[in-house]
Amino acid sequence: MQPVARRGFTLLEVLIALLVFSLGLLGLAGLMVVSVKTNQSAYLRTQASFLAQSMADRMRANTGQVNAYAGDYDASTAAPLGAPDPCGASACDPGQLVARDRAVWSGQLVQLMPSGVVAHIECNGTVLGTPATSGAATYDGTCSFLIQWAEANLDRTSNSVAPPTQTFAWVFQP
Repeated sequence: MQPVARRGFTLLEVLIALLVFSLGLLGLAGLMVVSVKTNQSAYLRTQASFLAQSMADRMRANTGQVNAYAGDYDASTAAPLGAPDPCGASACDPGQLVARDRAVWSGQLVQLMPSGVVAHIECNGTVLGTPATSGAATYDGTCSFLIQWAEANLDRTSNSVAPPTQTFAWVFQP
């Protein structure tokens, strides 16, 4: 008996191995895309949390005027670039501080979050104290933050052109 020639068998093995390796690389590339999108989503949620905490600290520093912080915040409430400081070179009174904080925080929202971000603050309490203690009075209620922005997600079944709205909500006591 003569041995059977096995020409080309090694080439077939190499092609199959190359196909399996290519499929593995495609799966790894898909995993990287999901990882980047998820990382961006986590980054934006962290920014929203940071911004809410920042405004909460501003409100705690001016507790006597907490109810004046209530309202909507977006690009229209941000201070224009180069706008003069409402307090000027002197110290702010509590009312001026509210106007300054609202403008600065709106600017931070617009700068740090995706375009189209909107925020709303609502407070449901009363200030306890007198006008003389308006900056350091106590507050007997809570305030809620709602920050919303549009963000692409990983849902590939949706045919919607507009990305879904993401929401960060937080309730705190000043």
